[in-house]
Amino acid sequence: MELESIANKIKQVPLIASRRIIAIVGPPASGKSTLAESLEQQIAQARVLPMDGFHRDNADLEAHGLLARKGAPETFEVAGFERIVRAIRDETTISFPTFDRRLDRAVPNGGHIRASDETIIIEGNYLLLDVLPWARMRGLWDFSIMLDVTPQELERRLVERWLTHGHSQKEAIARVQGNDLPNALYMREHSTQADLVLSQS
Repeated sequence: MELESIANKIKQVPLIASRRIIAIVGPPASGKSTLAESLEQQIAQARVLPMDGFHRDNADLEAHGLLARKGAPETFEVAGFERIVRAIRDETTISFPTFDRRLDRAVPNGGHIRASDETIIIEGNYLLLDVLPWARMRGLWDFSIMLDVTPQELERRLVERWLTHGHSQKEAIARVQGNDLPNALYMREHSTQADLVLSQS
């Protein structure tokens, strides 16, 4: 489906309390950020809010034995994320954390929703999970989009991502097979149906 058609579908979603909240869901390296940013340019008064800003701090993950699993559902600060999403209906301006991939850490108040923003596009892996605490947010999305990528293509993209971050081929494959692909499989098996599914080969 072309970008313009997706944007038109979103524009038809009614505003609730002067806003519509759109969820873009998919495994890592599925193209969520690219789609969200393209839609932000295509739709007037739109703003992207990435879930990545809610990664738990590396020191916290290490203290709990979770650093090697970074990116898994339990490595996000879900309560803070939920508070921000719920505030979108009630507060005109909102600050939210973003994620610096180079520094591998969240940046407090790195992003902002303005009073004039009507379409809030939230992108992340686990927005449609049917397990708690994520499941509490399923009713907050006015429209949801799932990016579906074949496992083979997903593995290729993920390995390439780690290679560009300076890892060796062996290290990249180990990271993908040990963490990224299991997370993607978990997301696929435990997510509810999206309003729109975009399949990619």
